[in-house]
Amino acid sequence: MSDSIWIFGYGSLVWRPAFPYRERRPALVNGWARRFWQGSTDHRGVPGAPGRVVTLVADATLHCHGVAYAVTPDVRDEVLGGLDHRERGGYERRELDLHFDDRSMTRGLAYVATQRNPNYLGPAPVEALASQVARAHGPSGPNAEYVLRLAQALEEMGVDDAHVFELAAHVRALTRSSGEEPEPG
Repeated sequence: MSDSIWIFGYGSLVWRPAFPYRERRPALVNGWARRFWQGSTDHRGVPGAPGRVVTLVADATLHCHGVAYAVTPDVRDEVLGGLDHRERGGYERRELDLHFDDRSMTRGLAYVATQRNPNYLGPAPVEALASQVARAHGPSGPNAEYVLRLAQALEEMGVDDAHVFELAAHVRALTRSSGEEPEPG
C-alpha cells in the first residue's frame, strides 16, 4: 500500500507499539543517536521527580537502530492521534529517512524531543542517570522497567547500543542492591 505511513520507534515503541500496523521491520536512522536525555513526568516519572526516557540527538557520525511500523490509511489518523497523546511530554514529529536491512529506504515519522521542550534534561554521567532511573516511577510503571525492556529488546534484535546497555547495567546493579529489580519483560 503506497498510502501507508512508516513510524520509527527507538524507545518504548520498539517493545510496545500499542497500535495496529500492517508491517514491522528493523530499521535505522543515520545521523542520530539514542540518548536518555528526555525527562518523563507523564509516564515513567511525575512532576518534581521525572524519569528518564530516550530521544534522538543529532550526531552525524552515528546511527540509531529501531523498528519501523507501516500504518495503513484507514487507521492513520487514529494511530497518529494516539501517538501524539502518548508522546505529548515534549516530543514533536520529525520526518526522517528510514533504512532497512535490504538496503531499501523510505521516509518515516519519528517523535523527537528537542532542547526546546520543558522536560528536556540533557546529558548526565551514567551513574546520575541510573540513580534517577532507579528512583523514578510514574503512571506507566517504574522507569527501570523502561530501560531494562529497551535493553532486552535491542539485545534480541542483535543491536549494540553502548549508551542503553551501560545504563541498563547500572540500573540493574542499583535495583538489585535495593531489592526492587523490576522484570524487563
